[in-house]
Amino acid sequence: MPASPRPVFVLHQNAPFLERIRRAGGKAYAIRFFTSWPALRAAMADAPPATLLVLDPYEAGRRDVQLSPELRALLWEFPSATVVAALTIVAGRSHDLRTLGEWGVTDIIALDEDDTAESISRRLRAAQGRPLQVLLDRSLPSSVSGRARTLLMTAAEVVATGGRGKELARTLHLSERTVLRWAERAGLPPPRRLMAWMRILLAASLLDDPGRTVLSVAYACGYASDSSLRRAMQDFIGTIPTTLRREGAFARTSKLFHQELTELRTWGKDRGRAERIRS
Repeated sequence: MPASPRPVFVLHQNAPFLERIRRAGGKAYAIRFFTSWPALRAAMADAPPATLLVLDPYEAGRRDVQLSPELRALLWEFPSATVVAALTIVAGRSHDLRTLGEWGVTDIIALDEDDTAESISRRLRAAQGRPLQVLLDRSLPSSVSGRARTLLMTAAEVVATGGRGKELARTLHLSERTVLRWAERAGLPPPRRLMAWMRILLAASLLDDPGRTVLSVAYACGYASDSSLRRAMQDFIGTIPTTLRREGAFARTSKLFHQELTELRTWGKDRGRAERIRS
């Protein structure tokens, strides 16, 4: 089954650029064009976590060109959003580029330099930078093996785009039996539980976005309702979304996930030691 097109929200006034990004989308992206910040923010409230944003970072209609406070407000409201800024690079804007990075902009498309349909498509693929992967990579202890990291990063990517267990094996170009064996040897939960954990971690990362309601987080992560999300969180981490949000959702959830990984590694070492003694 082919992957679903990834949503791309575009807010820009450069007509030639809009036509090129339309061509760049192809079958891989479902592109929606917006003409105002309020409409964009409203759409973001229910947008899936894999959504990419391509935006003009400057305030429209001003003679003294300055970065848009609307962009900064959106990044503050949705800190997990993946944003690509499309702008003309001119002398004197190096400070703006640094500021955009500080605000959380993922990448830059330089208009009139690398805005062909082909280069835009490459930029969009690169910007799929996978915010959950970044959060995971920062939080994982150094003791996690390379194979375990590969499985975890791939599982995070698959979940962020709405995939399930079968897509994990397909993305790794492995059989489901091989993925199960890899997970066991890497000290990870079985693939079904691993994918469930990734959905919980993704939901936790979105709960840290103040602009998202619990219901929108549930829908974005593939749960049928907010009560489904509550039940899953209660089962995995012993708390509900509203409580978790107050405590720092991703930090607490990732800590509990790491505890499970530690227990699995300890169990694996003990089992290996027992097998060596018997032999």
